[in-house]
Amino acid sequence: MQPPELFKPIQVGGITLPNRIAVSPMCQYSADDGSMSDWHLMHLGNLACSGAGLVMVEATGVTREGRISHGCTGLYGERNEAAMKRVVDACRRITRSPIGVQLAHSGRKGSVHVPWEGGKPLAAHESPWQTVAPSAIAYGENWPLPHSLTESEIRSLVDSFAGAAKRALAAGFDLVELHAAHGYLMHEFLSPLSNRRTDAYGAERMKFPLEVARALRDAWPKERALAARISGSDWAEGGLEPDAAAVFAKHLKAIGFDFVCVSSAALVPQQKMKVEPGYNVPFAARVRKEAGIITRVGGMIADPLQAEKILQSGAADMICLARALLDNPRWVWHAAERFGVKLDYPPQYARSHPSLWPGSKLARPQGAAA
Repeated sequence: MQPPELFKPIQVGGITLPNRIAVSPMCQYSADDGSMSDWHLMHLGNLACSGAGLVMVEATGVTREGRISHGCTGLYGERNEAAMKRVVDACRRITRSPIGVQLAHSGRKGSVHVPWEGGKPLAAHESPWQTVAPSAIAYGENWPLPHSLTESEIRSLVDSFAGAAKRALAAGFDLVELHAAHGYLMHEFLSPLSNRRTDAYGAERMKFPLEVARALRDAWPKERALAARISGSDWAEGGLEPDAAAVFAKHLKAIGFDFVCVSSAALVPQQKMKVEPGYNVPFAARVRKEAGIITRVGGMIADPLQAEKILQSGAADMICLARALLDNPRWVWHAAERFGVKLDYPPQYARSHPSLWPGSKLARPQGAAA
């Protein structure tokens, strides 16, 4: 019997993922001046036990001012690199699955409180920083006006991305992912709603993101893997649409990127988003078909049968999970059980394997996965 698509290995660049399930990058807002804390050690160590084929580290600022909040991780200094290496080394002792990091710049959406403190812009007494963007257009009402980047500042940020990639290599990552979605700086340059420049970076909105992409390709070894998270839609009139996402993905493939993860939204507050199971899947399917690149997708994917159908349909090659794994860190184990796939547990947890623990039938009646 053929294994389900979810549990088939896949080659991306120079690495092999043991299955098609990825832990999505999830901001934890728990760093100290960009440096990972014990919380990250616990959080990522737990997810390293999940059985997922790829574990992704949260959006990580390539400069101090490129973070979203004071609590966000960064790779702009030696202390950041050392703290991240500590966590990566610990995860390496837990999982054989590859580990990646998402490199990002928050753009005009930075200098804010952590979500559980409201997520609003920092006040003058809270050590805010000047945010930057392609154009001096605020994210929303009562948000500060960002500084419009000069061409020399853009060139400096290209170098910052390359420098962060080199630190990621020293920290031991298998994969680097460029964050070009969710309304952050790369996405801001790509969308006509946030990029109103009159220079070359406005005439060709992909220019800066592609310059960063080339710098990452030059800095990152081909025997590892290089990816990007891109936006399939702004969900707003006059914004980015799937055709532009497909063109961007084609360029990334030509540069030498190994896959893209297709997400959407979060560029503007006035978006009219339809949140339903698999809402990003149509965007991913179009990008995969038109760009001919390996594609990952997430967004309200919580049931293994749903995930399997997406892969079987050819809409995507991989699935990424975020809140589904926070809710149930054993999602992958239970999905394997549901499909009759033999999955090895860490030896310390082997006694909970359904082949050894009759109580699994009580815990998961009818073979439910979550």
